[in-house]
Amino acid sequence: MNKNVKRDPNVEEVWRSYFTTGKTPKSVKLPWYESPGWRAFARRIPSDPRCQVCYYPFGGLGGKLARSFLRLEPSKMNPYLCNTCERFADAHPGGVELEVSLLFADIRGSTQLAETMDPYEFSQLIDRFYQVTTNIIYEHGGMVEKLVGDEITAFFPPAMAKDHNHSRAAVKAGQAILKATGHDRADGPWVPVGVGIHTGEAFVGAVGEPGKNINIAVLGDNVNIASRLTGQAKAGEIVVSDDTCQIAGLDPSGLESRNLNLKGKEAAIDVWVYKSAAAESKS
Repeated sequence: MNKNVKRDPNVEEVWRSYFTTGKTPKSVKLPWYESPGWRAFARRIPSDPRCQVCYYPFGGLGGKLARSFLRLEPSKMNPYLCNTCERFADAHPGGVELEVSLLFADIRGSTQLAETMDPYEFSQLIDRFYQVTTNIIYEHGGMVEKLVGDEITAFFPPAMAKDHNHSRAAVKAGQAILKATGHDRADGPWVPVGVGIHTGEAFVGAVGEPGKNINIAVLGDNVNIASRLTGQAKAGEIVVSDDTCQIAGLDPSGLESRNLNLKGKEAAIDVWVYKSAAAESKS
């Protein structure tokens, strides 16, 4: 870390608290409707679906009132949560170094696929891939950082991850992605996908110009590792770092182990490989 970079410990504590507990520190003054005491009341306002953190509704009359009067609506990063995090990012620019699990899912051989399809048909395939993978990530408590070309990038913070085990949630999401894209079918997947998952500290916070172009991003060397693990994953494979396996408490028996030399890394990294039935048959 560059010692000349100014860091605001108050902002860091706000972000850390939000991503690890789903709450903000008591020292932060919140709007009345975001105070913890209102969450029990928000639970009773009809109707589902609703934010899984603050419980304000998105549906029914309650959802209309929340949008009209409180400006609360589904988050762009995870529609199972409200947009408080985006507004939070605008009000508290900065972020925190935090342990998260990172998942990258990539279409294998997309260039060759594009050559066999007309542009519209290929765009429909990409759109279907985006919809399927993002919904699975949302269901497991992940947040979609970005969709780029034929790849999706997501991170799983402790407070939002299913069962509050972000590493295990990321692995289960990866397995669900392979199943949803047809890698367990005898006739093969409707789109070939490889997944990489890694757990480690990363910067999570707001980047951009407040009030104009603010985004929540996840940055750092561990993000690069997750990306490179994805590059090592063949269609129907999930390449999971040993760090993720250990933190998730997963039993790797029966999985293939590999020792990978990743671009830009001096030391090799130990990984475990989940294989779909289709990938196993090609081994």
